[in-house]
Amino acid sequence: MTIEIYRDAWGIPHLRAGGARELARAQGRVTAVDRAWQLEVERHRARGTSASFLGTEAAAWDVFARRSRLDDTARRCFAALERTDPETADWVRAYVDGVNEGLAEGARRAPEFAATGLVPGRWEPWTPLGVWLGTHILFAGFPAKLWREEVVRRLGDEAVGLFATDGPGTAGSNGWLVSGERTVTGQPVIAGDPHRFIEDPGVYQQIRLSCPEFDVVGLAVPGVPGIAHFAHTGKVAWAITNAMADYQDLYRERLRRTPDGNGNGNGIGDGTGTGDGAGGGAGVEALDPDGTWRPAARHTETVEVAGGDPVEVEVIETARGPVVIGGVTGSGDDPISLRYPPRVTEDLGFSALLPLLRAREVADVDRAFDLWAEPVNVVQAADTEGGLLHRVAGNVPLRGRDNRTRLVPAWEPGHEWHGWHEMPRGTVEDGLAVMANQRGPATPLGVEFAPPHRAARIRELLEERPTWSAPDMAAIHMDTHLASAGALLDHLAALDGLTPQASALRDRLLSWDRRMTAASTEAAQYAELRGAVVRRLAAHPAFTALTDPPAYPEVFRPWLALLPRVGFALENLLKADELYGIDRAAVVREAVAEVAAETAGKAAAETVKAAGASGTWGDTHRLAPWRALPTAAYATPASPASYAYDEPGLSGDHDCVLCTSAVPGLTDLSARGPAARYVWDLARREDSRWVVPFGASGVPGSPHHRDQLPLWLKGDLAPVVTDWEHLTKENSDDR
Repeated sequence: MTIEIYRDAWGIPHLRAGGARELARAQGRVTAVDRAWQLEVERHRARGTSASFLGTEAAAWDVFARRSRLDDTARRCFAALERTDPETADWVRAYVDGVNEGLAEGARRAPEFAATGLVPGRWEPWTPLGVWLGTHILFAGFPAKLWREEVVRRLGDEAVGLFATDGPGTAGSNGWLVSGERTVTGQPVIAGDPHRFIEDPGVYQQIRLSCPEFDVVGLAVPGVPGIAHFAHTGKVAWAITNAMADYQDLYRERLRRTPDGNGNGNGIGDGTGTGDGAGGGAGVEALDPDGTWRPAARHTETVEVAGGDPVEVEVIETARGPVVIGGVTGSGDDPISLRYPPRVTEDLGFSALLPLLRAREVADVDRAFDLWAEPVNVVQAADTEGGLLHRVAGNVPLRGRDNRTRLVPAWEPGHEWHGWHEMPRGTVEDGLAVMANQRGPATPLGVEFAPPHRAARIRELLEERPTWSAPDMAAIHMDTHLASAGALLDHLAALDGLTPQASALRDRLLSWDRRMTAASTEAAQYAELRGAVVRRLAAHPAFTALTDPPAYPEVFRPWLALLPRVGFALENLLKADELYGIDRAAVVREAVAEVAAETAGKAAAETVKAAGASGTWGDTHRLAPWRALPTAAYATPASPASYAYDEPGLSGDHDCVLCTSAVPGLTDLSARGPAARYVWDLARREDSRWVVPFGASGVPGSPHHRDQLPLWLKGDLAPVVTDWEHLTKENSDDR
């Protein structure tokens, strides 16, 4: 069948083919041409081989990927898909065929391959499942259980709630549905923005997929066929937010070696030469809840590290799951295993992807999300016939309360999984449904949720008008009101006897509009004050026991560092009735005196811009995207700064609707924020809008690598083009 590739003015691919399989092949090929470096990084991350060309900084992830058995889980899930849903398995294979066709061309365009010496590899049918797993394995934040365990052990049960908030490492989103009764067209509008670590290239790919069965625009995950999270078919549209559900468990294990070799390996090789599949002459046994020692799967693998020594990894898996922390040491803390649904069910939910593309009404979307597995999301959908949907989708195991909050002993009964939760449903009230990771329909499934500020603010804004249009939604995306500032400002207002400089700073902040705009001096001063308070609280003797986290693998450290935990929980810590005898008024008094003195000193020295304390919020609150390869790594003498970027200052903050997250007390740089924005108009799909932080191309220097950044910064959105006559047909010379 003929495959046609078109581009709009932003370089966004619009693909047309004679059937779903041909279309998947086209999607794979165009993604490889546009994003070859990104695809290969993700493939290697899923296999635990990225350190072989990225170096020592990638080794910690690779060790985790090996120990958690991401690649093996992807293989098992694909094998199960072939048995239970051969049509989808064949469709995934077609996508992989397209990736393999386009990788060589994409690699020639991407300078990172030459810079690292990486040669494009070959994608296997299960690689997209591995990419999905690697992207989402930490999405539910199971390492937060490690943090809770330390808090309970060091400070007691009552301390857990003080730090309960949307902490570092988690991913969230804003999403809202406005029904037809509240719009100027009489048809629904769905809008929002997923919050993730901002990556370059971006984690979402704008794309259109069209064949006789369906015609869908949306935001795809590079490396995965179809459009899972955010899409508009013309008749129905849907979007998701992170449900903040808890569906992964950590078990303390008791392991011992067996000299006779029982329990060696599991007979599963990965075909890559990365593991030996053997037990090295000794097996491992794990103590089960019935008091019986049973063989655990065990083999060793080697992580190759560019510029460093190889790392040998002992991979152990018990009846609970892979051991991701510790091993058979015979002393010290118990090793810890991870139990996560795809490893148990051999299902990643890929059977939902084709039905979503084929959806014509809300009921179709609803049935498709019955097949969803990972991650657990809140779904909002609407169609042109008035259908509305607000539900949770995914797999959450039924088990005891302790599993959900803490590490549990594998050798004790009562911690087994016994079935799956029925997914709750939400409502649409007064024509509105708003989700921003707060407590809502997913409350029975989770432990910690985001503070209610973003959701409350979105609803407040939506209720200011009787009717809305699609273009109106951009203003909501960009709202910078920081409701969580109230706790600190209340403490500030109660202070007296301040120095003249501190009093002046207090008065400025108390009259501040609480908007974290990039041009605001008061926002910068508030952030300075907040950071000073966070640092003092984190250094207080009451929290000394949490200063040095346990010696867990590096990949878990973002969840265990005290300073970020205090920063993200500051509102709770300041509002608690009592905080371990800490004189919070004194802490705030010292902090405001420090910031006032620094501000005066820096202004006198005329170093405002460099210092930031008397400058604007955007001076220090700057975009800090993650790149697998630092830009300096592939500069050449001929073009030493070809791919060096002076990243812009940002408005927003962690609890703003415009959620551009810094780490209070540590840095104002923002590594996490809106990874895309979308507005789906059910009245006319061509009136829909979207934007990503950088652009459609993953190739540095391409005209479409960063052309959407000015839109993203201002809150503007690019049009969703649906008329083929307004697109440019591409041939091989245009790529």
